[in-house]
Amino acid sequence: MKYKKLSIVLLVILMVSCQQRPRENSVFYVDIGNEPSRLSPIGSTDAAAGRVADYIFEGLLAKDIKTYEWKPSLAESWTVSKDKMEYTFKLREGVKWQDGKELTSEDVKFSFDILFEDKFNTIPVRSYYVGLKEVKIIDKYNLKIIAKDENWQNFDIAAGLTIYPKHFYSRDEKKSFFNKELLGSGPYKLADYSRGNRILLEKNEDWWGFQVPDQKEWNFPKIVLRFTSDQNVKLEMLKKGSLDYMGMRPEDYVKKATGPIWGKSVHKVLTENSTPKGYNWIGWNNKHPILKDREVRKALYHLVNRKLMIDKFEYGYSVPAVGPVYPSSPYHNDSLKPVEFNPKLALKILRAAGWKDTDGDNILDKVIDGKKTKFSITIMEPSEAFMKYLTVFKEDARKAGVEINIKLIEWNSFVKLLEEKKFDACRLAWSASVDWNPIQIWHSDSIEGGSNFVSFSNKRADELMMKAKFIHNREERIKLLNEVQKIIVNEHPYVWFTYKESTMYGHTNRIKKEKDTYQYGIGTSYWDFKSKMREVE
Repeated sequence: MKYKKLSIVLLVILMVSCQQRPRENSVFYVDIGNEPSRLSPIGSTDAAAGRVADYIFEGLLAKDIKTYEWKPSLAESWTVSKDKMEYTFKLREGVKWQDGKELTSEDVKFSFDILFEDKFNTIPVRSYYVGLKEVKIIDKYNLKIIAKDENWQNFDIAAGLTIYPKHFYSRDEKKSFFNKELLGSGPYKLADYSRGNRILLEKNEDWWGFQVPDQKEWNFPKIVLRFTSDQNVKLEMLKKGSLDYMGMRPEDYVKKATGPIWGKSVHKVLTENSTPKGYNWIGWNNKHPILKDREVRKALYHLVNRKLMIDKFEYGYSVPAVGPVYPSSPYHNDSLKPVEFNPKLALKILRAAGWKDTDGDNILDKVIDGKKTKFSITIMEPSEAFMKYLTVFKEDARKAGVEINIKLIEWNSFVKLLEEKKFDACRLAWSASVDWNPIQIWHSDSIEGGSNFVSFSNKRADELMMKAKFIHNREERIKLLNEVQKIIVNEHPYVWFTYKESTMYGHTNRIKKEKDTYQYGIGTSYWDFKSKMREVE
């Protein structure tokens, strides 16, 4: 009996000691929002798929997060011809794909050629590359990308071309493996994809970048990418350590990131940088029987109380948006002013457009194409977090006799409806770039296959966009695009919500970083763990 008690005591001590053993810091946990609609990045415009691809695939050159200048990546050097129509790149020798095969000029040519092959589903991004003619192989490590027109962005597009392994993606098998396997040359490789749950990435120890002197990026042994659309859930995950980083909304930063753990086990950061800021928007289907009328779209804009939304949901950290270009951008048209919340004016505009309540049900109606039509539209929404904004709009619209229905839709289904244009209206967001090129989103040619989901079409805007495309002088180009911006804004194809003036995020205490942000991005690729071992938990 005595020995039995001693054995139990020893077992308890052993169990406690095992529980107290520090865990290794090996996995960086980050959330990418929605699950990728498809894993393959070839031809994809899906933001989540792009986030995954950034770890695995690379371009010929890369943008420096500190200066936004081009720097070497898969190509170690480059030259541009005097007429700016030929770009010569010298590839690094010895760069290996993650299966051990060497990267060569053949891969670069393949990566360009597939952009124009329908079987690779590249139609949505094809318009970006139409100014480039071909990739001409000089030898195993040298190549030229030749332009076929004088598009001012041609070099940038060539430099940023994502390179894929020809031997892997040219396989004759069914393309189902595209969404099960990824093979790149970047600092991380796909280790596991658990649908609906996570993506596990492991450091590619053979990455060429780890041999470059003073290389300080990509320090985490493993990265787990989670898919969480609910912001409240993300915040709880951050507090519990199942996320190491998350972007924050003003409500998170001001109201929810409070309590004794903040500043200790978790931290919140408010900072500013020169990263181009995107925007949220409601897009009206410009071919919809009700919404094809510009005056109707204008009236709806006057029913959106953005000041209330900024005060109530964004705590004064945002300003009303006026259009598709952020105010600090040199492309911003300063003559444009925000559309004000004015229900009386909205109702006046609608009445002038023939809308009345003829049956006393408090909903406006009108005869369209010989049929009595109620003013009732449905907005597709992919995120629970934005529902409260639309609810405010819905209530204000109802008072004016407009019925707004809000339909929360799962992301992949949302994308399908968007691409098929089977919607009245949709709420989404666009990211932004330093140089504004509106063709992909706003040109008539982008209605089919591009990102002009709302079917916006204006002949004058089309003409100016195409003219600006070939102007290399930035100031001259901006003059034309300012007019394009004005045309777009005055047609009211979108409701632009707000511009955020600051960047907010949270991270766990185990993260070590040089600074809160770099000039053109937060720079999580430079982060590391404070120590290799986690504190006892």
